[in-house]
Amino acid sequence: MRQLPSGILIVDKPEQITSATVVNRIKRSPEVKKAGHTGTLDPFATGVILCLINQATRLSRFFLHGWKTYDAVMVLGTETDTQDATGTIIKKQAVPEIGNRIIREAMDRFQGEISQIPPAYSALKHNGIPLYTYARSGKPVHKPARRVKIGRIEIKSIDLPKIRFRVYCSSGTYIRTLCADIGNTLDCGGHLKHLRRIESSGFRIDEAEPLEKLEHLAAMGRLSEKIIPMAHALRGMSAYTADRALTERIKYGKIIYQHDIDSIPESDYIKIIDSDGNLLAVLSRSENRDRLDYCCVFHQA
Repeated sequence: MRQLPSGILIVDKPEQITSATVVNRIKRSPEVKKAGHTGTLDPFATGVILCLINQATRLSRFFLHGWKTYDAVMVLGTETDTQDATGTIIKKQAVPEIGNRIIREAMDRFQGEISQIPPAYSALKHNGIPLYTYARSGKPVHKPARRVKIGRIEIKSIDLPKIRFRVYCSSGTYIRTLCADIGNTLDCGGHLKHLRRIESSGFRIDEAEPLEKLEHLAAMGRLSEKIIPMAHALRGMSAYTADRALTERIKYGKIIYQHDIDSIPESDYIKIIDSDGNLLAVLSRSENRDRLDYCCVFHQA
């Protein structure tokens, strides 16, 4: 029996579909039994979505909090109820004559750790129901502000009322809320007109494949050609190649002690690779410094 491939697909999401739709379309492939994504993109946004395939769905914890990079276009002077171009205009005003220096200084204030109030139109849940459901019914629910990190904001061009910029930020950051807050700082309001995610957890847009191309490959039974194996997907994690003895210990779930691994890497997590380059397990440091804990174990056919 052929073993199903496990790993990550880097998908370039098109406009006007949800992230869940991307996953559902990938799951139509006979090579895919289980799939999930590691971070929602709004339907109007495009760009990188990491789709975990088969056994790799168990690695989601290592990608959910990864940093993201976006290319965005903000429009000053117009506010919408969704904070982006898909919403209804709720306020419009002339954009005052603002010098580029003032704009740059205003945007620089949002670099570092900041507070954001999640938008009422978002997929965050309240009592198990997405916030956008409440908002669309006329009963918006407002979540408390939360802390996010903006590593860098780089202005690409200023052609008022439009500002093109690139932002490097922590998971959970709302770029449309960032645009609305910058607009308020400049006393003219604003909203997000265009958004493209160009990097997620270290995976770049130039590595991504359009969804239609992946569906075409899936129809030919060749989707595995684009799946990054699990051992290679955990790019920033320290690796250790197991010998036969350690492989057997992991296979049978035996306790792994630190002395079982020569020159153990100084990191919180260690990916254990077999002699064929397959991911055997992910281990973490235990409170008991003599041993290592299992995060997940993978069985090869």
